[in-house]
Amino acid sequence: MAFSLSLGNKRTINIIFNDHSIRFLELKSATPPVPQRWGERFLPPGIIEEGKIVDFETLSTILDECIDEWKISRRPIHFVVPDPLVIIRKITIPGDIEEDEIESHLYMELGASIHLPFEDPVFDAYPLGVKDGKKELLLFASPEKYVMEYSELLSGLRLVPVSADISPLALYRLYHSLNGLQPNERLFTVQVNMTSVSMCIFENHIPYFMRQFQLDFDANNWEVLHDRSGASEYKFIGEAFQLEWQFSNIYSEMVKLMDFYKYSANVETSGITKILLVGDHPMLARIHEEIKEQFTLPVVVFSTDKIQNNRDRTFPQTHTLALGLSLKEVR
Repeated sequence: MAFSLSLGNKRTINIIFNDHSIRFLELKSATPPVPQRWGERFLPPGIIEEGKIVDFETLSTILDECIDEWKISRRPIHFVVPDPLVIIRKITIPGDIEEDEIESHLYMELGASIHLPFEDPVFDAYPLGVKDGKKELLLFASPEKYVMEYSELLSGLRLVPVSADISPLALYRLYHSLNGLQPNERLFTVQVNMTSVSMCIFENHIPYFMRQFQLDFDANNWEVLHDRSGASEYKFIGEAFQLEWQFSNIYSEMVKLMDFYKYSANVETSGITKILLVGDHPMLARIHEEIKEQFTLPVVVFSTDKIQNNRDRTFPQTHTLALGLSLKEVR
């Protein structure tokens, strides 16, 4: 999921697409991570749905306006493959398969011993070691059709896509940069966004389990507010029980994945050691408090007020994923 194109001397721009917005961020320096500038454009419903581009022409028109507004024409681009399009799966292959033969072996086994819920995937594999004479791999896969649509969208608008990433890795990269190495930590990342929730469990810095599901998002229940600086945010104007049901479902799904991990990984003692809560949901602070009440685990969020930037306002939680993406391939 990477594009080997020359970056030149231009700083890379980091773009996040989701069902309700497009975000960008430009990094000033990586150690510590300092964002130079950032922005956001809300999307009307029906343009991107569950990570898939539904209305390519309208999205292209909106992104073209953003390129002019953000002054990012002809810049190299990192982008995140939307979570609904990503699968992480642990697989085994024969132990005698050489390193340079793994990719061709995986292609041969697609549809035979390796089953994915889509055809024509793009994938990457991370070696986990050898067990019982077989090589264990962590497989990252996405449907090529939808990933290439984003690449073609960008390249068709005077941008240069150079790499695609997945959100759990981008977030973990930022977490690691801000917190350093945490020995023996089993981190549960929970992204709560406006239209979806994505959860991932890291053990020894490796994302072993990922789970994603959609939230029932009705644009009529949200009002878009604008402040003097030009920033925008959503305010909920629907019935309270609708949110309470959604939040309850999130916590229930968290318990299911934690239990699945504990038994699948044979972690007999403590299982998860820490929860990292992130996302762009306007009620993330409330979700944070409720998770702390329901789980007997440390629950942390990114302290965005401590992230340095050249603006006179706090760095927004909504752009932490873009900041993590900006650290990709930073040396």
